[in-house]
Amino acid sequence: MYQPREHFQSGHRFGIEFGGAVLSFERVADVLRRQWPIIAACTGASLALVIVYLVLAQPMYTANARIMMDTRQTQVLDKDSNASSALIDTGYVDSQVEVINSDDLILSVVRRLKLTEDPEFNGSNPGLLSMVLGKVMSLFGTGEPASQERLEHAVVEAVQKSLRTERVLTTYVLSLNYRSRSPDKAAKIVNAIANAYLVGALEAKYQSTKRATEWLQQRSIELSEQATASDRAVQTFKAEHNIVGTSRGLMSEQQLSDLNTQLVQARASTAEAKARLDRINAISDQDVAQSTVTDALNNSVITRLRAQYLDLQAQYADWSRRYGKQHLAAVNLANKMEELRKNIADELHRIGDAYRSDYEIAKSREASLEKNVKELVAQAGDTGQAAVKLRDLESAADTYRNLYNNFLEKLQSATQNQSFPLSEARLISTATKPERKSSPRTVLALVGGLVGGLCLGFGVAFGRELLSDVLRTPGEVEEELGVKCLGVLPDIRPPTKTGPSDLSRYVVDHPFSRFAETLRNIKVSIDVARLTREIKVIGIVSSLPKEGKTTVAANFAQLIALTGHRTVLIDGDLHTRSLTRELAPNAKSGLVEALSDPASLGYHVQRSKETGLDFLPSVVASRMVNSADVIGSKAMAELLKVLREHYEYIVIDLAPVMPVADSKAVSLLIDAMVYVIEWGQTTRSALQESVSGSEVLQKKLLGAVLNRANPKMLKRIEAYKGKHHNSYYVEHT
Repeated sequence: MYQPREHFQSGHRFGIEFGGAVLSFERVADVLRRQWPIIAACTGASLALVIVYLVLAQPMYTANARIMMDTRQTQVLDKDSNASSALIDTGYVDSQVEVINSDDLILSVVRRLKLTEDPEFNGSNPGLLSMVLGKVMSLFGTGEPASQERLEHAVVEAVQKSLRTERVLTTYVLSLNYRSRSPDKAAKIVNAIANAYLVGALEAKYQSTKRATEWLQQRSIELSEQATASDRAVQTFKAEHNIVGTSRGLMSEQQLSDLNTQLVQARASTAEAKARLDRINAISDQDVAQSTVTDALNNSVITRLRAQYLDLQAQYADWSRRYGKQHLAAVNLANKMEELRKNIADELHRIGDAYRSDYEIAKSREASLEKNVKELVAQAGDTGQAAVKLRDLESAADTYRNLYNNFLEKLQSATQNQSFPLSEARLISTATKPERKSSPRTVLALVGGLVGGLCLGFGVAFGRELLSDVLRTPGEVEEELGVKCLGVLPDIRPPTKTGPSDLSRYVVDHPFSRFAETLRNIKVSIDVARLTREIKVIGIVSSLPKEGKTTVAANFAQLIALTGHRTVLIDGDLHTRSLTRELAPNAKSGLVEALSDPASLGYHVQRSKETGLDFLPSVVASRMVNSADVIGSKAMAELLKVLREHYEYIVIDLAPVMPVADSKAVSLLIDAMVYVIEWGQTTRSALQESVSGSEVLQKKLLGAVLNRANPKMLKRIEAYKGKHHNSYYVEHT
């Protein structure tokens, strides 16, 4: 039973399935051998295009300049800077790339170098391709001359296309590359762009600092006016509310504090005076001669009088004891003592009056201070709200004054930075005149053209192979049918049909040709198979008409007959009878008559005197409707039985499998079949449909043969066999 082809057979073939077909290494090699002219043509065409491009292309030169982003040089005057402040955000560096490519910066370079007057940019000396494109684009334009602004814009775009600015890895270095037809111009333009960027950076810094200085100046004036107005408001408010300030605060507060201190002292003095007055009053009621009175008062007069009193008292006591109390001297002493006591009492009275006077004075002073304190407290209550407002005004005045001082300091710093000629970028590599052209790169272009041509050739070649559904190699036949491919028959048809050609006797005229040797290989394969089973009746069949099976059958039969074996060739295609027209065009009877009377077979067979081949033609007046029934009938079996007795090889040219059912009908009566496949024409689908339709045909299929192969293509396909492979073949006698 027919088996589908296997993707991997016997473990010896490795490949991948692509587009439904197995793409093995062997098949790749076959494809390359078959399609190498296409690959060579694509490669040659690609190289030709590259060469034309190299000849016509304008040489371009690239100049390079490099700019370093460095903040350390801007920290020269900043003493507080540290290492961390010198770091630059990577986004800032990437932003500078866009700044360099900006329209304004490029426009400044265009105007400074007057590039609008340069033939490379204004189109006054265009190349052939540019001229053609210009003519085509002019058909869609207005025809009006371009303005200066449009010319500058076009030049800016041209410069931007030729300029490539990129960051060097992860560094702070920007690389500027510019391509131009002239090496001098390339270096000149890229240096101009780098200088324009540095100058622009300084100008931008100056302008920003200038704007900041102007704003700071204006703001400082405003803050100065606001601070002055605030101070004036404070002074006006103090004058309106009669508020006087000192170093220790408001004067009213200072006065109240002083009066409180004096009031406390006055109260202490009053208490002290009253205590002395109370004491003197208490002493006045006692004996003035007592020592406690003297000690309490500590008065020098009383102390002296008391001392005199004590002396007289001692003398009076002595005299009274001697002379008696009535003695005149004692009486005189008593009188003196009384006088001293009176003097002491008078002194005490005087002291009491002094104490009373001091007490009254102290009370008056205390009352006066209390009155003043009450007046100041009342006045402080009236000015409390004014003091709160005053504090608000003073706070606002201090705030404006501090802001003014800070802005004045920033103004001085901005004024200094405005004239500080340093930026965060510096040129570390100035562009020089390039010595070699950057494009086109001849070697790279040729290698690219070669690789591209090979890829295109491989793509076209494999595309043709994979998209093609035909068979060209024995391996493909064996994968498709599952039987051995017995050989590849070259195309023996003449290149032109101007003269007569007898293809049915090609093996006779060319016995040492490849065609004859391939048919001998088929015979050998049949003979080998005959060692294990009986094979006499051999059917030659194909899927479709015009695949050359008739020519194969005729030459195969004649080849066997030439070897001396009894061979008969039967025209089994009752529809076209092409074999009969080729070998026996004048035959009057044949297969149909022999089927009616197998005993009369000898009257219908024609023999070739040259090869000894017997031929049984097919002669019918018109196309038979029941040809399948006739060819597969019992009479056909009887006829073949008779032929088996007289012939060693019975070759039958059968009708194609797909159009009619004759081959399927007679397959039971045939020992083996050889399938003829037209090289490069018969599709896999047709072959699969033809063979899978009959299980008997599959079992009887001995092998297949590829017919009508292109001789030139065969040489390419079989190049691996060596150049001496065809040395045994002689195509012409």
